[in-house]
Amino acid sequence: MPYLFTSESVSEGHPDKIADQISDALIDNFLAFDANSKVACETLVTTGLTVLSGEVKSEAYLDVQQIARNVINQIGYTKGEYMFDGNSCGVISAIHEQSPDINQGVDRGNPEDQGAGDQGMMFGYATSETDEYMPLALDLSHKMLKELAILRREGSEINYLRPDAKSQVTIEYSDDNVPQRIVAIVLSTQHDEFDSEEKMLAKIREDIINILIPRVKAQLKPEIQKLFNDDIKYHINPTGKFVIGGPHGDTGLTGRKIIVDTYGGKGAHGGGAFSGKDPSKVDRSAAYATRHIAKNLVAAGVADEVLVQVSYAIGVVEPMGIFINTYGSSKVDLNDGEIAKKVEEIFDMRPYAIETRLKLRNPIYSETAAYGHMGRENKVVTKTFVAANGTEITKEVELFPWEKLDYVDKVKEVFGL
Repeated sequence: MPYLFTSESVSEGHPDKIADQISDALIDNFLAFDANSKVACETLVTTGLTVLSGEVKSEAYLDVQQIARNVINQIGYTKGEYMFDGNSCGVISAIHEQSPDINQGVDRGNPEDQGAGDQGMMFGYATSETDEYMPLALDLSHKMLKELAILRREGSEINYLRPDAKSQVTIEYSDDNVPQRIVAIVLSTQHDEFDSEEKMLAKIREDIINILIPRVKAQLKPEIQKLFNDDIKYHINPTGKFVIGGPHGDTGLTGRKIIVDTYGGKGAHGGGAFSGKDPSKVDRSAAYATRHIAKNLVAAGVADEVLVQVSYAIGVVEPMGIFINTYGSSKVDLNDGEIAKKVEEIFDMRPYAIETRLKLRNPIYSETAAYGHMGRENKVVTKTFVAANGTEITKEVELFPWEKLDYVDKVKEVFGL
């Protein structure tokens, strides 16, 4: 029987995503000046105020307040009328040193003996549904908000947009899990004041359907474009007026958008957030590593859909175990348990091995903090950082290394494909 599946995304100006971006900017700056930094930073944003808290062990000294202000301004909160802007909001820092009780379980004389920074389970997922090996509903939700942010910054075709926004896409699937059509699109965007609410709603609806959606469709393959149809139910700013938004409308906290950050509700999630955590925290690094595994397995043709779970005990080097679920889509003559055994042969899941394989001790995290950590473009960029004393450092780094298909040949060899 056909079924419906829905995923959502939120913009870079959403309060929780502001908090994530500030926390990850702190991570990047600490790692840029001290690659061995241990950081767990949480951020709260509300009307006129940003609060930074967490634990840090680092040789770097940073102006954390200025880093936070820079992020807020880059997102687009630059006007006093938003009741939250980077130049005038208060920034309070309550960051202190990391507990030595935690650190003794992580740092070891031999780097390869590094223990996991916490207990827990982490999941990675991949599907052949899109070229990015991501669920389609989430991919479309992200693309709509990324394009909306471009329109906001251009200010030409749509000149009333403010930074806060959310999207949601519902897709109908066939019995054999193939997308058939888009059933509904929900999009709420913050905006400037209008003369009348009636004109406002009509204008926003018209611009979203006639300007934004065609720009998004133009980025898609023909078979995905065909899923758009005249019967789509559009819910554009369904509550009506959305002038008050951002941290003035809702308090934002680091780590509250873990499903937006991952797979939009497909697969599974271990519950640990990513932003604000250095890679010794397996909540982050192992989630990236399991995504890397899942994507390479699907790309190699092991299965059309793969979920990978790994679990750890704090301070322990070896993972507790690896679990694989192919949802009946396996293309090899092995059960999921046997596939998991072969995965253990291919991928070293010790925390230090993950950090090394994916080059995670580089300042690569700011880019992850909006529009999802998975399904993104793997590329090399140059980034510049400035310390509190004015010291400037420029680094060439590789973004989203967990999205590389660099193990496909090895997977094919081991699985006889």
